[in-house]
Amino acid sequence: MAHINTHYNKLAAGYLFPEIARRTNRFLEKNPGVKVKKLGIGNTTEPLTPTVIKGLKAGVDKLASPETYTGYGDEQGNKLLREKLSAYYSLRGVDLSPDEFFISDGAKSDSGNIQSIFSSDSVVAFQDPAYPVYVDSNVIAGRSSGFNPDKGEYNNFVYMPCREENNFVPEVPAEKVDLVYLCSPNNPTGAVATRDQLKSFVDYARKNKAVIIYDAAYAEYISDPALPKTIFEIEGAKECAIEINSLSKFAGFTGVRMGWSIVPHDLIAEGTEPGEIKNLWYRRQCTFFNGASNIVQEGGLAVFSDEGLAESRSLVNYYMENAGIIREGLSSIGLKTFGGTNAPYIWLKTPSGMSSWDFFDKLLSETGVIGTPGSGFGPAGEGYFRLSAFGHREDIKDAVESIKANLIL
Repeated sequence: MAHINTHYNKLAAGYLFPEIARRTNRFLEKNPGVKVKKLGIGNTTEPLTPTVIKGLKAGVDKLASPETYTGYGDEQGNKLLREKLSAYYSLRGVDLSPDEFFISDGAKSDSGNIQSIFSSDSVVAFQDPAYPVYVDSNVIAGRSSGFNPDKGEYNNFVYMPCREENNFVPEVPAEKVDLVYLCSPNNPTGAVATRDQLKSFVDYARKNKAVIIYDAAYAEYISDPALPKTIFEIEGAKECAIEINSLSKFAGFTGVRMGWSIVPHDLIAEGTEPGEIKNLWYRRQCTFFNGASNIVQEGGLAVFSDEGLAESRSLVNYYMENAGIIREGLSSIGLKTFGGTNAPYIWLKTPSGMSSWDFFDKLLSETGVIGTPGSGFGPAGEGYFRLSAFGHREDIKDAVESIKANLIL
């Protein structure tokens, strides 16, 4: 008799973004003809740049000729692409070998899959609020006994609150944990950890033989040179951290799909030797994954050319200009905002102590604007709300003007 994985049943009702879609559809049914303005899901909107398109087309053309056709590629990723990534990190003063990079179909996949190489009884700490895949994938893996609705938390997990008082960057856990999930720049708060803050986590992890899973998918949005763009800028991080990154928000690959993970040779956990965790991840990828698309990797190579980097950074600047428009518009009507300076998300405090979902309904009904309730990212997100800077400029301006003109405060 077949049985399902009952850990799925422990997930709190309704994944965040489907619930947003459900409420939006209900609104549209009651208000036919109204055009909603989407500042919710962080989905890029601007076209891929000319250099990237040229690279992707070259990848397609290679498949049209017997001389250049490629079938299965290296499960770890195109060697030249991994060399390009190594050189890219060296610009930040970080020395990483090409064989420490693993090319994938995106940061979300790696963020969900990476926990599978660690013990099922690992104690896991999450910054709170956090992107849902970190928590949900560990629930599905069986590391929680279930959801506690009174606390808004999963049992057996350690939550590291990100609040206004700590500038939305958490402190290290008070207890010993095995895995620590961090995201900087953070989705949803837009906060960026300083070198000293990251060093405290690296020191904690080395002391406790813990492993940090560090999501740097928004690193290219950091404009402040004093802020680290990779955890490997911190001394000792190679012994205790895995970094996950992506081209989704940097080069517009949300639908193209390409990311990478860095698993250093020096990384260790309790009872392991250097190289052992890296080999486990290689084994996992070889077992469950046949490598990222050859075509997509040609596009990735184009991103890391001089022209591709310049064009991609222009895309980043475009979205950050959007962020400035949103932030300034909200502040002008008295809403308290955070983020939007080194990250493409604006984190706002809901007015009058309103709950996150109540503010979602209010914003939608009064202005036609869709955002993301902070509580959907974890209990510490209650009372906050995320707006995304990913959008066409005219749509961003329309949404901000509608908020300024129609939101009743």
